[in-house]
Amino acid sequence: MAKVLESVDQRTQLVGENRLELLLFRINSMQLFAINVFKVREVVKLPPLNTLPGSHAHVAGVANIRGVSIPVIDLRAAIGFKPIETTAESNLIITEYNRTIQGFLVGKVEHIVNMTWSDILPPPKTAGANNYLTAITRLEENDRSQLVSIIDVEKVLAEIIDYDTNLSAGILDGGLVNHLKGQHILVVDDSGTARRQVKETLCPLGIDITEVQDGLQALELLQSWTRDGVNVNQKLLMVITDAEMPEMDGYKLTAEIRSDEKLKDLYVVLNTSLSGNFNNAMAEKVGCNKFISKFQPDMLVSLVQERLREKLKAYSKC
Repeated sequence: MAKVLESVDQRTQLVGENRLELLLFRINSMQLFAINVFKVREVVKLPPLNTLPGSHAHVAGVANIRGVSIPVIDLRAAIGFKPIETTAESNLIITEYNRTIQGFLVGKVEHIVNMTWSDILPPPKTAGANNYLTAITRLEENDRSQLVSIIDVEKVLAEIIDYDTNLSAGILDGGLVNHLKGQHILVVDDSGTARRQVKETLCPLGIDITEVQDGLQALELLQSWTRDGVNVNQKLLMVITDAEMPEMDGYKLTAEIRSDEKLKDLYVVLNTSLSGNFNNAMAEKVGCNKFISKFQPDMLVSLVQERLREKLKAYSKC
């Protein structure tokens, strides 16, 4: 536990400054791609792969890493290019997303860079809704300027893994069904896939969703509501925010909310593809009310109902 807390302290210093680390890699000779280091377990040279009959076309096979079988996704093929041709420079980036472990087959892995989220921008709107990027940035190194494309891994995985938004029997509280209708939640996430998963879970319950793509947009929206005289604590049941986002991450957003007199009592849920004790400790440290790892429809609805019960109980005492 001491190591966890030490890691939280180190990470807090990083995210408290609205910073992140990116692992840079290539899937072809021309373009530079990246994913957040925080979601990377390790990078290894590509081991022999066993074929997996009946698997998705973008699953290149299964790798045995120290006795653990890990599905390997051809990232080049998954984002719309021709399948990768393996060479001596081919690598496997092993990641953890949404409580699953998978490897991404890539070409040359470059290095890690430390950047600020304010330097990370959403993809241009002209890129269309079907692109596989959550963000872009520009890297200035050795008198060269390179565009870096940050992969929307959640979109890639959602097209390979079937995420079921149906609720298990007994999750929905019949006594709260009518109270859920008309409740309002602000969803903050740079991944359109992640926002859609939340909406497909909550909108059928009659919950109104407002969605934005990053923490800065969320903060500006909340502050505009307060300037217009809106009581955001009455308007919103909760704010559900991702952790890593362009321009302002979820940790920084939470800190800004807690420092604003009119917003400080908002109920904030950190909803991230990361999981484990680290994020529970991190969420508590920056002032989030709850942490939930993606994508768990049952847990999401249970959390929404728990918050609604608290809200109804508070109103009954008034």
